Amino acid sequence: MVLLKLSSIYAPINEGLKGVEDEFKLVSESRKKSFPEMAEMLDYILVGGKVLRPALSMLSAMCFGAGIKKVLPLATSSEMLHIATLVHDDAIDKADTRRGRRTVNAVWGLEKAILLGDFLFAHAAETAAETGNMGMVTLFSQTLQIIASGELKQAYASFNPDQSYENYLERISGKTAALFVMATKGGAILADASSSDEEIMRSYGYNLGLSFQIVDDILDFVGNAKDMGKPVGSDLNNGTVTLPALLLMDRYPDNNPIKDMLNATDRIPHVAKAVEMINSSDIIDLSYKEAKRYADLACRNLSQLPKTAARESLYQLAEFIVERKN
Repeated sequence: MVLLKLSSIYAPINEGLKGVEDEFKLVSESRKKSFPEMAEMLDYILVGGKVLRPALSMLSAMCFGAGIKKVLPLATSSEMLHIATLVHDDAIDKADTRRGRRTVNAVWGLEKAILLGDFLFAHAAETAAETGNMGMVTLFSQTLQIIASGELKQAYASFNPDQSYENYLERISGKTAALFVMATKGGAILADASSSDEEIMRSYGYNLGLSFQIVDDILDFVGNAKDMGKPVGSDLNNGTVTLPALLLMDRYPDNNPIKDMLNATDRIPHVAKAVEMINSSDIIDLSYKEAKRYADLACRNLSQLPKTAARESLYQLAEFIVERKN
C-alpha cells in the first residue's frame, strides 16, 4: 500500500489552510512593535505541524456545502488550542525537544512557556467566538474542560502501574479525541448540518482521535528520534503508561521492566529494556490493529454523507493516520 501524502489529501482545502497560516502571522505581526518578545515567541511556536485539526474542521464543513471562509475561525482556533496544549505539556514534562526543535520552555524557561500557553488558550477562545455561533462557543468551552480533565487524569496516573485499558481510553479521549471532535462536529455546526450529520462527524472525530493517539503511542516505541523529534520511549520515561506498555504489563504481570521502571531512580535502563521487549513481540502489531479498528469505526457512517472530494479526503485521512511514521 502506498501511503498518500497529506498534500494530496488536503487538496480540497489548500486555500483554507493558507488562511490559517495567514491568521497566525497576524497574531504575531500585531505584537511586533508593542511586545517584540512575545512576537518572537509566537513566530517560533506558530509554525509547522500536520495542521490536522484545521483540516478536519474544513473538510467537515465542506461535506455539507459550507465555504472555507465561514469555518476559518474554527480552523484557526482548533490549531491554536492544540499548540497551547503542547506548550503546556512540554512545560509540565520539562521536555527539551518537540518535532526536532527545542521546546518553548527549553528556550525561554518554564514560567514564560506556561504564560505563553495561557495566552494561546485565551486567543483560541476569542477566535472561536468570531464564528458568531453560540453552539460553537459552547463546544469550545466543553472541549477545553475535557482536555484539562484528561491532562489531570494523566498527571494522577503518572508512574502508576495499576491502570486498565479503560483508564487509558479515558485519558486519550480527553487528551486527543476531544479536540478532533471540536474540529469535526464544529465544522458540521457551522455548516448548519442536521443533528444526525453532526453525530456522524462527532463519531468520526472521536474515533479518529483515538486512532491517532494510539499510533502516536506506538511510535514512541518504534520510531526513531529524528523522525519523531523526541527521544524513543520518552512517554514511558515520563511515567505515562500507553497501550504498548499496558499490553506488556498484562503479558508479564509479575516481572516486567515497566513496573521496575516506575519504582526506579534511574529509569533509563528499564525503559530501554521495555522498548526492546515490546519491539521483539507482537505487541506493536496488536496495537496497530487497535488503531486500525478505531479508524474503521471513524469511517463507518461517512457513506451516508454526500459524495464529495471532502468526504473522500476524510476516508484518506483515516488511512494516513494509521500508516504514518511520525
